[in-house]
Amino acid sequence: MTDQTRQQTEIDRLAEAHLDAAAALSPLEATYLGIPGRDGEIDDLSIEGRRAARDLAARTLSSLDELEPQDDTDRVTAAALRERLGLEVAQHDLVLEGRAPVDLNVISSDVQAVRDIFDLMGKETAEHWDAVVSRLRAVPQALEQYTSSLAWSAEQGQVVPRRQVVKVTEQCRDQAGDGTSTFEVLLREAEGQPEALRTALEEAITGAKAAYGALATYLDDELAPRAPESDACGRELYALRSRGFLGATIDLEETYRWGQEELARITRMMEETAEQIRPGATVKEAVAILDEDPAYQLDGTDALREWMQVKADEAVAELAGTHFDIPEPVRRIECMIAPSQTGGIYYTGPSEDFSRPGRMWWSVPKGVTRFSTWRELTTVYHEGVPGHHLQIAQTVYRSELLNRWRRLASWTSGHGEGWALYSEWLMADLGYMDDPGNRMGLLDGQSLRAARVVLDIGVHCGFEAPEEVGGGEWTYDKAWAFLEAHTNMDEGFTRFELDRYLGWPGQAPSYKIGERLWLELRDEVARREGDAFDLKAFHRRALDIGGVGLDTLRAAVLGEL
Repeated sequence: MTDQTRQQTEIDRLAEAHLDAAAALSPLEATYLGIPGRDGEIDDLSIEGRRAARDLAARTLSSLDELEPQDDTDRVTAAALRERLGLEVAQHDLVLEGRAPVDLNVISSDVQAVRDIFDLMGKETAEHWDAVVSRLRAVPQALEQYTSSLAWSAEQGQVVPRRQVVKVTEQCRDQAGDGTSTFEVLLREAEGQPEALRTALEEAITGAKAAYGALATYLDDELAPRAPESDACGRELYALRSRGFLGATIDLEETYRWGQEELARITRMMEETAEQIRPGATVKEAVAILDEDPAYQLDGTDALREWMQVKADEAVAELAGTHFDIPEPVRRIECMIAPSQTGGIYYTGPSEDFSRPGRMWWSVPKGVTRFSTWRELTTVYHEGVPGHHLQIAQTVYRSELLNRWRRLASWTSGHGEGWALYSEWLMADLGYMDDPGNRMGLLDGQSLRAARVVLDIGVHCGFEAPEEVGGGEWTYDKAWAFLEAHTNMDEGFTRFELDRYLGWPGQAPSYKIGERLWLELRDEVARREGDAFDLKAFHRRALDIGGVGLDTLRAAVLGEL
């Protein structure tokens, strides 16, 4: 780790002022980033609230134009601000000018954000619980504002595809229902709290559930009839969305071809690994063998959490000081079973002072009690060390070098998820995935990531479907057949994944494309440095830059800013 301490510059102060102003506009984001003070509030989800966020980004960009970078760190900050905030303005303008709909999708829209934030909130003190109750009481107004945004957008002729409206309506009805709402988890978490608090909490939950019920009614009665049937967003919008998730501009046709080639390469590796599991076995047969092998089985979420924690801690202990520099506060990671039950696995970074550690969350679907470790060891490395936890937590730690915006808020999916996939392959290279079952898990995950590069770009940009599904125009049935052929998951999870890709254009490919760009950068640095190239030093230099867009990362590492 570097011991360098920088004097704060005008660009640093502008970036931090932007972060503070953005946190004031988005209490949900403030909680997510671990910034205290707004935990009892929810964002203004009206069109006016969205316009305020857009105008803030534009003002910061205007102020940035008046400042001169003082050093290389400033040059990276300025490039990252221009790239991130420029895209933010462009994407807000699409909505505010009636050229794109207010977002509504099955995984990452305001519908999910308003509920999921309660998983992250502190619940150790009376003050924490007061914030929980206050935020719950704010849910009805927030969802009314969100409904008004959707209605305004619909009046401009902009509505998301019908499939997303229908699926999100189902999610809202679940949140409104007795026995199906994950808000009820809060009551279990509040056991032992004073009766007055529990009464206030129950009343607030009732209001939040009713608000989700009202949103479901609006979506079903008003929005669904106006929603288009086509899932595709179109090439122009897709290009912008892709840049937003990658922080890089890519050739979509070339990447579409590459995705098919990469998928074929991974399929061959899976077939070779299946042969090691049982001679003559197909990939599907090898997967079935692994799923029945007691050596890879865990029963119950307690066993799952404990296994995750052991593997995560082992990775930290074995990689620290040998392959990576890992500061002491970053060596702590908590593995959690999420109160929500949506089926996702995700990471949340530490708070700025590390009082809340980085956490790996598993949101286990209802009724699932058996888990296969062969599938998930690679996930532990992806979410923990050397994946998201190392990348994000060490950036939060880097206060002597980076301003708060760089440390907390400049993350992009292509950088973060690309690094996490890069980390999975790195662990394989270091010998951690030599067991054929665990290696099959790595490849199975990689197959999914490569398949969705093809599917996501192909569907949304209108490219011709692969011959294996009959060529021609992509349809839902072709997309399903393609995804099912290249994944080994339960149908319910696979259906949700497909709905996710159709409703969140450009996000899913950012993992594999990000990995590709990370590998290309490493290879370019190795080519330039020749025998002097040191992998540990490359990792340190690249990670010290923080979570900037991939074009900015490349320019910074290669000294081209």
